[in-house]
Amino acid sequence: MEQRNVSGSQIDDLLILDAKRREIMTQVEELKAQRNEVSKQIATLKRAKEDANQQITKMQHVGQDIKHLDAQLEQISEQTEQILVRLPNFSDDSVPVGADESANTELRKWETPREFSFEPKAHWELGENLNILDFERGAKVAGSRFVYYMGLGAKLERALYNFMLDEHQKDGYTEVVPPYLVNNDSMFGTGQFPKFTEDVYSIMDEERPLTLIPTAEVPLTNYYRGEILSEEQLPTYLTALTPCFRSEAGSAGRDTRGLIRLHQFNKVEMVKFCKPEDSWNELEKLTANAENILRKLNLPYRVITLSSGDASFSSAKTYDLEVWMPQQNMYREISSCSNCTDFQARRSQIRYRNSEGKLEFVHTLNGSGLAVGRAVAAILENYQNEDGTVTIPDILVPYMNGEKKITK
Repeated sequence: MEQRNVSGSQIDDLLILDAKRREIMTQVEELKAQRNEVSKQIATLKRAKEDANQQITKMQHVGQDIKHLDAQLEQISEQTEQILVRLPNFSDDSVPVGADESANTELRKWETPREFSFEPKAHWELGENLNILDFERGAKVAGSRFVYYMGLGAKLERALYNFMLDEHQKDGYTEVVPPYLVNNDSMFGTGQFPKFTEDVYSIMDEERPLTLIPTAEVPLTNYYRGEILSEEQLPTYLTALTPCFRSEAGSAGRDTRGLIRLHQFNKVEMVKFCKPEDSWNELEKLTANAENILRKLNLPYRVITLSSGDASFSSAKTYDLEVWMPQQNMYREISSCSNCTDFQARRSQIRYRNSEGKLEFVHTLNGSGLAVGRAVAAILENYQNEDGTVTIPDILVPYMNGEKKITK
């Protein structure tokens, strides 16, 4: 847990509570045995028509002591639960150990970034000049970090996610249109609640609290929550295009311009359910599915293995795909592909009956395939021309009804 940036004191507190729980349970068992003995004495005295008042009073005191200890056990159980549900998944042994992103390791690169004969512009500047991105009116209508896609900008966004969905279906994924609002049990199941309640937008309805999804991972993974699958159903692959809503509470001052960090954005998600022995191979295939999109768009990227301290709460191992952004002269995250092993399945109670008839937890995986807005940003910057126009990647031209260039 220390590798996951969990303080040792949290584990110490957990062990102290567990020791206290065991001590009290021993006391309760002793008192119950004592109560049974006294009950026998009372029955014997009554059969002999002798005075049993002293024993009755003693049993009443024992009953009160048991009730008091049971209340303590309930309180300890609640305190234990508060710690346990906030502990992240264990990192796989292959994950680099480190406190943050500085310990991430580069696994591979694809293609060499383009050399420009002119100073490349930022995607937000290109988008505003071409009248395809309107951040000013987005801010007027909803606040900062919202945007209007206009004209060919909207068409490019639509072309991208239709292309992604088509490619994922070729890879065996079933397309889904899931709910965009989910309940608290669903948020708990995938690990967003209770630790990350500040990062989401919730509808405060006491009778029926709902949350706008931060990622399609939530409704897709919870599809089988509380169910027992047959072995023949595994692996199951699901994909969905959804809007994602994030308050970005912990990112003040970061990426305040452009499409990189919005409060609302579209994303195509991939989710897998599989047998435990298959999950590491499925992670490689999932990552390859996301890479396939970037390769067909001919966007330079690299694959990073996240360190134990940088991986998400539910993940045992995560590969980040980072796309090249010319104006920033750096790679930026466009997809995260994670194996969550049985962490989410335990929280969501998703099991399957194996060939021996025994129940096991499935393993769940998820990955972005891709974050659509970031893909738009990458295309604008990598495919820009000196005259301010943007060339459409060849693979998207059919999805753009033959449009090959975005001009003003």
